[in-house]
Amino acid sequence: MAQEVCSLKAQLEEKEKEISVLKKKLAQLEMKGHGPELTLSNKAEPLSPLTAKPRLSNEDIMRYSRQLLLPELGVKGQLNLCKTSVLIVGCGGLGCPLAQYLAAAGIGRLGLLDYDEVELSNLHRQVLHGEEDQGQVKALSAAGSVKRLNSSVECIPYHLQLTPENALQLIQQYDIVADCSDNVPTRYLVNDACVISGKPLVSASALRMEGQLTVYNYKGGPCYRCLYPVPPPPETVTNCSDGGVLGVVPGIMGSFQALEVLKIASGQGSSCSQHLLMFDAQDLRFRSIRLRPKQAGCAVCGENPSVTRLIDYEAFCGSAATDKCRKLNLLSSDQRITVQEYKSVVDDSSPHILLDVRPLVEVEICHLPFSLNIPLSSLEDRKSEDIQLLQERISQLKQQMAGDSQPAAFFLVSLWFLPVYVLCKQGNDSQKAVQVLEKMSGSEVDTVSVKDICGGLVAWAMKIDPTFPQY
Repeated sequence: MAQEVCSLKAQLEEKEKEISVLKKKLAQLEMKGHGPELTLSNKAEPLSPLTAKPRLSNEDIMRYSRQLLLPELGVKGQLNLCKTSVLIVGCGGLGCPLAQYLAAAGIGRLGLLDYDEVELSNLHRQVLHGEEDQGQVKALSAAGSVKRLNSSVECIPYHLQLTPENALQLIQQYDIVADCSDNVPTRYLVNDACVISGKPLVSASALRMEGQLTVYNYKGGPCYRCLYPVPPPPETVTNCSDGGVLGVVPGIMGSFQALEVLKIASGQGSSCSQHLLMFDAQDLRFRSIRLRPKQAGCAVCGENPSVTRLIDYEAFCGSAATDKCRKLNLLSSDQRITVQEYKSVVDDSSPHILLDVRPLVEVEICHLPFSLNIPLSSLEDRKSEDIQLLQERISQLKQQMAGDSQPAAFFLVSLWFLPVYVLCKQGNDSQKAVQVLEKMSGSEVDTVSVKDICGGLVAWAMKIDPTFPQY
C-alpha cells in the first residue's frame, strides 16, 4: 500500500511538472500573439535606434494632456520622453510600478529584464502580475500589462539574468538604467556597467517598512562604489525573502524611481544625484542625506580606475546574484539530519527537544505543535530567561525519562546526551543556533547532542507534510 501511494505521488509530481511547462509555452505563445514587440529575448540582441517624433499626434496630445500642461514638461519634454529608452533590471516590487508609470507617461522604449517567474508570494507587491500569471516569465507578464496600458510604448522583455558577459552589450543600448534588483552582486554589476557605458543609474531599495533612493553616475555625481567600495559581509545582508516587506513600500519607492527617470529623460535633471532619500513608512517620514562627492580614488569611476572591465561579482561579494533566500553551509554532515530522519525520530517517539529558533512573528504564522521557540537572537545574546527555559525543558525531559527507573538507571540518563534538534524556516539560522548551543552545552545548559534539521520548515512542507503552510 505504501509503495503504491509513493508511486502515485511520484506520477502526480511528474504530471504537475508537465502542466507547468505547457502553461509557460502557452503564455509565451499568447504574448507573441499581441505583436512582435513582445517576443521574448533570451540574449542582449542589438536594437534599432529610436526615431524621434517630429511632433505630437492628436492622440498623443489627448493621452498626455494633463502632463503637457506642466511648464516643467511641456511639448519639448514630452518629445524627449518619446525618444528615451530605459532598461529596468528586475520586474518585481520596485520594477512593476516603475514600468507602469514610465509607460503611462510615454517613454519611448522599455527594456524589462528579469530571470524569474511569477509566484503567489509576489502578488502583494508586484502589481503588474495577476493570479492568472503564476508560473509565467515575469518579463513577459510585465510587458503584457504595459502594452495593455500604452500600446505605443515599445517593450522588450528579457528573460535572462544579468551577467558580466551580457551586461555591457545590453546596457549600452539604453539611455537610462533603473536598478530594481534585490541583491548586492547585481547592484555592483549594474553600477560598473553603467559607469563604463556612461549611463545614469536610478537605484532604489525597499525592505520591511523602509526604502531608499538615489541616482548614481549622473552629471559628475558619485557612483555606487564611491559610497560602498567594499561589499558587506554576506551574512549581514537581508532581502525581502528573509526579512519581509510591506507591499506598498516598494510601490512608493518604485514610483519615486519613475519620477527621477522622467525628470532626467525630459531634460529637467535629477534631484537625487548627490542625495540619498530615505523613507520610513512606520513614522511616515522622509529624510534627505547629502552624499559625499565622486571619489578620485574610486575603483571604477576614479581618476585611475582599477576596474576597467566587468568582473565576477558573485565572487567579489561572496554571495549569489539572486533575491531568493541564501543557503548557508556552516556545519558538517554529522551535525545535520534530514527532515525524513527527523520524522523517523518523531514516529519512534524517541525522547528529544525540537527547538524552533525563528522570531516570534514567524512562529505565529505557522509552527510544529511540539516545538519550543527560543529565537536565535536570544541564544546569541545569552538571554537568561530563555536559557533558563531551555534548561528547564531539558531537565523535565530527563526526569520524565527516569521516572520509573532505578537510581542506577537515572544516573545513566543524567550522563546521556539528550538530543536537541534545531529548526528554522530554511535551515540557515538553525545552523548558527547549533554552533551557539554546542558552545553552551555542559556549562550554561545540561549536556546535549545538538543537530540541525536540513532545509527547515520549507523542506518539512515539501517532503513530509504538503498541508503545512509555506511563506
